[in-house]
Amino acid sequence: MTQFDLSHAHRLSVAPMLDWTTRDYRYFIRLITKQCLLYTDMITTGALMHGDAARFLAHDEIEGPLALQLGGSDPTTMAQCAVMAEDWSYDEVNINVGCPSDRVQSGLFGACLMAEPNLVAECVAEMQARVTIPVTVKTRLGIDEQDSYEFLSQFVETVSSAGCKTFILHARKAWLSGLSPKENRDVPPLNYERVYQIKHDYPDLQITINGGVQTLEEVQTHLYQVDGTMIGRVAYHDPYRLATADSVVFGKADQGLSRHEVIEAMLPYISQRMAVGRSLKSITRHLLGLFQGQPGAKAWRRYLSENAHLKGARIEVLEAALKLVPDASAFVE
Repeated sequence: MTQFDLSHAHRLSVAPMLDWTTRDYRYFIRLITKQCLLYTDMITTGALMHGDAARFLAHDEIEGPLALQLGGSDPTTMAQCAVMAEDWSYDEVNINVGCPSDRVQSGLFGACLMAEPNLVAECVAEMQARVTIPVTVKTRLGIDEQDSYEFLSQFVETVSSAGCKTFILHARKAWLSGLSPKENRDVPPLNYERVYQIKHDYPDLQITINGGVQTLEEVQTHLYQVDGTMIGRVAYHDPYRLATADSVVFGKADQGLSRHEVIEAMLPYISQRMAVGRSLKSITRHLLGLFQGQPGAKAWRRYLSENAHLKGARIEVLEAALKLVPDASAFVE
């Protein structure tokens, strides 16, 4: 059972992003916002069932509220992995029905599952029967030529009848052939009105909107129409944009850390991770955008990029890079 109010946390979440929303990134972003719901990058059921599950599932308590995103479509296996998620103290388990990559299609998970609503419903039912944490679904508005409102609403109706009460809708359809995953993030046009219509027609469901959300002002606008928002790449490339989210989106008066204070708070964590074999570069790659738009940002990125990968690179590299950036702020107001 989760200790968090997830309906509140869903007001703003950071999207699952492959190779980006790793354990190290999540620790880092949690120093910037305490309230946003965070997601793992997608983990396949095969990786959990046949690989080193502990390596994929391990996380720090500070990361919560935290959801595990699963890629898979076998109901029994998905239920077993949901149990693992709960055992490892995740607050939510999410089914990936949105990723359009070829790698995902070949394993029968991701956006291609929109064509199999009964199978997704079966997964939800078996998973929810085994765990007390919520099972949610992240999906698109449609796939290929199947992009009518009726197609989307039938999917939502079928899956929600199995026990899914929260849907994260990327406000674009996915082309399963002809577009790369990168193109699928930008080329299909956004259709926010269709997401709003789903919320209007299914008021008892919790609907989160995703796709193209860049600013906290846009977040607030969407929240007049839906229950939650999900922000993606901008939270990685310009993470400090979320520094005022706790106050603006969640109404918390807590003062946040300055950019310099975020790095100082990261140092003990980085030392601990390096002590168990993590390289400095594997962690600092997530920190490159912290000073985006600030004096010294280029010097910060360059120094880390040129030095963090060197043999024997230690925490002093990060400390030296930090000295290249003027400490212009005290606390976030």
